[in-house]
Amino acid sequence: LYSVNSEYLVTKHLSEVDISNGLEWSLDQKTFFYIDSLALSVDAFDYNSSTGHLSNRRVVYHMEEGEGLPDGMTIDAEGNLWVACYNGGRVIRIDPTTGKRLQTVSLPVMKTTSCCFGGPDYSDLYVTSASLGLSKSERNQQPLSGNTFRVKGLGVKGLPSHSFSG
Repeated sequence: LYSVNSEYLVTKHLSEVDISNGLEWSLDQKTFFYIDSLALSVDAFDYNSSTGHLSNRRVVYHMEEGEGLPDGMTIDAEGNLWVACYNGGRVIRIDPTTGKRLQTVSLPVMKTTSCCFGGPDYSDLYVTSASLGLSKSERNQQPLSGNTFRVKGLGVKGLPSHSFSG
C-alpha cells in the first residue's frame, strides 16, 4: 500500500498485501479504512492528515461465511461504510465503530466490485459488477453481470468524492 502526497512523494505503508482494494476516510479524516480482499476484512488505521502517517491497524469487520470477498467501498454521510462483496452478490453497510453489519443490499449478480453514492443529492448508491471469469452457464443465470446498478430508497446519503490536493 502506497500513498502519494501533494508534492508527489511516494510513501510505502504496507508491503504484505494480496489484493489491495477499498480505500476510504472517516468523516473527521482521522481514520483510514482499507480492504485487502484476501484477508476477508475491513481494517482501520489511525490517520494523521498532516503527515499521511498510518498507525494502529485494527479489524473493523470480518466477512461472514457466504458474504464473499470485500472489494470496493464508500462511506455515507452518517459515517457508515458500504462494502461491495465480490462473489457475494451484495453490498453491506457496516458501522465501523461497533463492527456490526447494519444492512444488506442484494443484487442480481454475484461479482459486485465497488460502490459509490451519486445523484443530485447523493442519495443513490451506484454498484459496479464484473462478468470476467463467469462460465457460459453462469452468464446465462446472471445476464446483468458486468453492468452498473443504481439502488434508490436507502434512506441515507453519500458525500462527494475526495479530490487530490496535488
